[in-house]
Amino acid sequence: MRAVVQRVFEAGVEVGGATTAEVASGLLVYLGVHREDQPADADYLAEKVRFLRVFSDAEGRMNLDVVQAGGAVLAVSAFTVQADARRGRRPGFEDAAAPEAALPLYQRFCDRLATAGAEVRRGSFGDHMSVRSINDGPICVLLDSRRLF
Repeated sequence: MRAVVQRVFEAGVEVGGATTAEVASGLLVYLGVHREDQPADADYLAEKVRFLRVFSDAEGRMNLDVVQAGGAVLAVSAFTVQADARRGRRPGFEDAAAPEAALPLYQRFCDRLATAGAEVRRGSFGDHMSVRSINDGPICVLLDSRRLF
């Protein structure tokens, strides 16, 4: 499981011209599920995102997590995060999980974040979404449950 985590001033998802989810401030997470991922991968990544200290404290240091900073998480399923673009010019998506395998792990990731105290908004799994965001920093962190980075 791989996540691109962005600190945002605001973010939202639209499907068919209607806003389906948004956060005023916090984290925008693009989540890609790998074909070999297990529930433990969702748990690991949810914990990393929940306690990722990328928000500034009173002294301007990145010492606060999203809950401490009073923010929320917008989790967007994005199989393209699993893209392999090492060869050629067209990315391959062979490592991305099929939707029927990805959905329960995406839901588990979101549920685990919420259980850990984060306010979670969800994108629209499987739909073509328009995602808008105003990045803060920009702070962008790549996380991988396979610990490749």
